[in-house]
Amino acid sequence: MPQSGQWGRAYFAVQAVAGCLWWIAVFLDPAVRRATLGGLDPFLVAVFDIPLFVLASAAAARGVRSAAVAGTVWTTIVTVALAVYATVSAQAGLGVLAMGAATAGSVTGLCLVLFGRIPTAWIVRGPFAFRPARKRTNAGAHVAATFGQIVVFWGFFLGLVPACLAVLEQRWGLGLDFPAVAVPAGVAILILASALGIWSAAVMSTLGDGTPLPSVMANRLVVAGPYRWIRNPMAVAGIVQGAAVGLILQSWLVVGYAVLGSLVWNYAVRPLEEADLSKRFGQEFQRYHETVRCWIPTFPGSRRTGTANQRPVRG
Repeated sequence: MPQSGQWGRAYFAVQAVAGCLWWIAVFLDPAVRRATLGGLDPFLVAVFDIPLFVLASAAAARGVRSAAVAGTVWTTIVTVALAVYATVSAQAGLGVLAMGAATAGSVTGLCLVLFGRIPTAWIVRGPFAFRPARKRTNAGAHVAATFGQIVVFWGFFLGLVPACLAVLEQRWGLGLDFPAVAVPAGVAILILASALGIWSAAVMSTLGDGTPLPSVMANRLVVAGPYRWIRNPMAVAGIVQGAAVGLILQSWLVVGYAVLGSLVWNYAVRPLEEADLSKRFGQEFQRYHETVRCWIPTFPGSRRTGTANQRPVRG
């Protein structure tokens, strides 16, 4: 089996041990039982969970693929059911977090076992596939489309999702106290990050003959405005905005959501995007990639600043 498949099996082995230890703690410690199961009958839950979670994970670790599939499906079902129960009863919030993490791990482990890799390319299929925008002589249409995207995506990812997470955090009894400075600091950071995002979007849509959305991508490489100093200013802006919203809402779950988004973008989306840019723009993008960093600004005069200021590039 490929090395990545072995990592998947190793994950299921760790999960089997962790599940076994958790069930021991549930029956020995009432505090653990209340925090993770609330008022649910542990014996009733154990009848299903021990064979379908603990034993299935152990079998998956031995290379039984059907067990990996069954365990992952069961873990997902339990996570959803426990989230509904915690929302209705205001109990078992820690259980939701633990099972949510187990679901993410199980899905990752299952992909490694079945495919030998995590199929990140699925992210950019269908409506999210990379497609250049239709070329236009007037940038006005691209500007309008870009700011329409901002309203939709910011409203969803920076408005609706964080608001729901903050409500669930309180309902599940997982809230933490934030310092008094968190809210004003969050407002200031949100304003600055939003300004960076709007500036980046305006530059992209006016000079790139396209929009930031992968399905309506820019037709020209653009090194102007913030793209002269950092390759992905809109991604940086979005991640910082998410963390700022978390501070404003005083929600560590929202801050964690922003951090998780940064990891998904950096390790799943960015490699696909940069491969597409390299394919379409060749050496021009490669020079830009070599001279301007992705996350840390590269200012004029630094060692990495070379040809980046020569031509307009999309980051």
